[in-house]
Amino acid sequence: MDYYIVIPIHNEDAYLEQTLTAVALQTLSPKKVILVNDNSTDNSETVIDRFVQEHSFFYKLNIVSSSEHMPGSKVINAFKKGLAILDDAYEFIVKLDADIILPTNYFENISNHFKNDSQIGICGGFIYEKQGSGEWVLNHPMNKDHVRGAIKAYSKECFKAIGGLKNAMGWDTVDELLAQYNGFKMHTDDELKVKHLRPTGKAYNARAKRLQGKAMYSMRYGFIITTIASLKMAIKNNSIKSFWNNMAGYINASRNNNNYMVTEEEGKFIRNLRWTNIKRKIGV
Repeated sequence: MDYYIVIPIHNEDAYLEQTLTAVALQTLSPKKVILVNDNSTDNSETVIDRFVQEHSFFYKLNIVSSSEHMPGSKVINAFKKGLAILDDAYEFIVKLDADIILPTNYFENISNHFKNDSQIGICGGFIYEKQGSGEWVLNHPMNKDHVRGAIKAYSKECFKAIGGLKNAMGWDTVDELLAQYNGFKMHTDDELKVKHLRPTGKAYNARAKRLQGKAMYSMRYGFIITTIASLKMAIKNNSIKSFWNNMAGYINASRNNNNYMVTEEEGKFIRNLRWTNIKRKIGV
């Protein structure tokens, strides 16, 4: 299957060479890889230029946006800039982070999953992060069907159906909810172990960590589901502060009548889906 990759890059020279080397060594090579250099002030562009010279499928795109590393808005803005210079001659498209190492058979396996099941809309492996002991340990939400935002692959049909990616915090949750709304499913392959070189959220500032509640509002979760989801997150992170941050973000968004990411009909589907999953997990 033909596929494109878009990699947003902002000051990633510590990790970028390993990421691009892993892409270059794939047993199923990409048709195009757009390397979106987003206002980098380190040596990222030097690394990009070398790979563009050495491999015909790498392309560089320089853009200038905010230097502030905010989840959602900055990375998806860069992704969309890269997407804009691509055509539609692909069968699946990938949003990839610049600080990961893929197994060499990663995209060959992803391609096979899409090819063998047309209902799969979003596909990916699992993220592992290095501990102080040197051991690589699985870092994943409790929902094993979720594909992490660092390694998301979308079938062309699904990507078009969900209207691409939302330029906001929560983009890598709402995409899966909308995929299900449009009749697609997620597929994760636990044999595809991806090394994440920088732990999730390390580059985000304190303000960014308070945006999750706002995202829950924009996905039309409603107050009760937001409370349950925030408690679940606080328990997973062993941080009561994250619960209060989430709830404050939700309440502030509600008071300010912030825009929604989904329609009323999509929101109703999302709430019903969330309640179904909650009841299933508690055995109701």
